[in-house]
Amino acid sequence: MSPGDGFPSYRELLERQDAPPGSSWGVFGEGNQLGTLNFIGPEQVKEAVGLVRRGAVFNLDYPLNTFVPAPAGTRPPTRHHMFANNPNHRDDWLDSFYLQSTSQIDGLRHIRHPKYGFYGGVPDEEIAEETPALGIQTVAERGIVARGVLLDLAGYFADRGTPLDLAGNYMITPEDLDAAARAQGVEFRRGDVLLLRVGWAPYWLNEVDEETRRNFKKKIRHPGLIQSQEMIEWLWDHRFAMVASDDLGVEAHPVNPDSGLIDPDEPPPERGVVHNGMMHRPLLALLGLFLGELWNLEALAEDCHADGVYEFLLTAKPLNVVGGVGSPPNAMAIK
Repeated sequence: MSPGDGFPSYRELLERQDAPPGSSWGVFGEGNQLGTLNFIGPEQVKEAVGLVRRGAVFNLDYPLNTFVPAPAGTRPPTRHHMFANNPNHRDDWLDSFYLQSTSQIDGLRHIRHPKYGFYGGVPDEEIAEETPALGIQTVAERGIVARGVLLDLAGYFADRGTPLDLAGNYMITPEDLDAAARAQGVEFRRGDVLLLRVGWAPYWLNEVDEETRRNFKKKIRHPGLIQSQEMIEWLWDHRFAMVASDDLGVEAHPVNPDSGLIDPDEPPPERGVVHNGMMHRPLLALLGLFLGELWNLEALAEDCHADGVYEFLLTAKPLNVVGGVGSPPNAMAIK
């Protein structure tokens, strides 16, 4: 698919010789660090604002410490402290505030490509505390105001009689996404923020016992997007500004062994999630596609199901942390 909007198709990106194949480096201008957020222009913002009909507002963030202990990461709980300078005053601060510990946006310095490095070729030495390159403050300063579209995958699979096994490893294909969109009457447009309701977050919070939670890190297993060149092509060629899910990592884990993205010679990390074979690398580091994880989509999905409208104004304002790797999204949907 080539939208004919002046941007190259993914297959054209794969043929690049002036930058890493399959990358959008330089496509949005030399040195641009907003990646696919560039698909949102003034016309897209005006169209998104026009989607508000009822004034219904939906919070898309889970509270801090909702996912404690962290299902797969190495992030301890956030500690909230208060103090008073006098009987009529209160102030507070946070300790151990991991910016990607609950609902989150993965910024472009979250993952580097093992061969090509960080997005846009930003040198490793520029990715450090309080350095601005690829920091989440670029998104905070711009803000995200866009048309949001929800694909209720959990509802779609249940309606067709094949509900998702949230303890399993079902890999959602581009064909699945297209079929869900048709079932919901969703059409995609340039600059959309795509929300994927898999149902994993409420499953983890309400159905998983303590023993399973303790053992989860030893064998991480959950459904999500399949790792494949076809999926990467589908996401880029639809011109999404961001893709966010209520899943642990947007994509399935364990990864697809047949994706062609796995480096058999890469040693496993000393700790944390194994990223070898994940699409985080080509999506974040090569295409500049922002990802959202563990978003709270339950109330929004219920409303979309009730009124049959799966498009809405979406806003997100990450924390303005210079050099931040990620942030809570501070996201809302307005219908």
